[in-house]
Amino acid sequence: MNPASTARTPIDVAVGVLIRADGKFLITSRPEGKPYAGYWEFPGGKLEVGETVEHALQRELDEELGIHIHLNRVERWKELVMEYPHAVVRLHFCKVWDWAGELEMREHQQFAWETLPPHVAPLLPGTIPVLQWLNDEKN
Repeated sequence: MNPASTARTPIDVAVGVLIRADGKFLITSRPEGKPYAGYWEFPGGKLEVGETVEHALQRELDEELGIHIHLNRVERWKELVMEYPHAVVRLHFCKVWDWAGELEMREHQQFAWETLPPHVAPLLPGTIPVLQWLNDEKN
């Protein structure tokens, strides 16, 4: 079989690294019914056709968390391609410093405001490099 024919096309995903004024970041658990349910990750979701990373992140955080992010306070930060058994994802990480509204876990997920090292587990594999990047910036 030709290796090119087995290659999976990455799915683009916008991911928000929400950072409070005190330096703590938001991490959420994956809801029941999704791959890796119960694993902890930074919130976000898939881009829809024609959507920018920032607009996808704004939509996803409203749908999942009930908050509205201010696009002028979103910074595209890093990209990472991760291969999981169920999909290959291209993660577009954005730092978010400002939002409106109170957190509502609309998918019945859990959330935690964390520092390094985080106290929640297990961590989704795509989350681990982000923690290293945050640590590198701190030092």
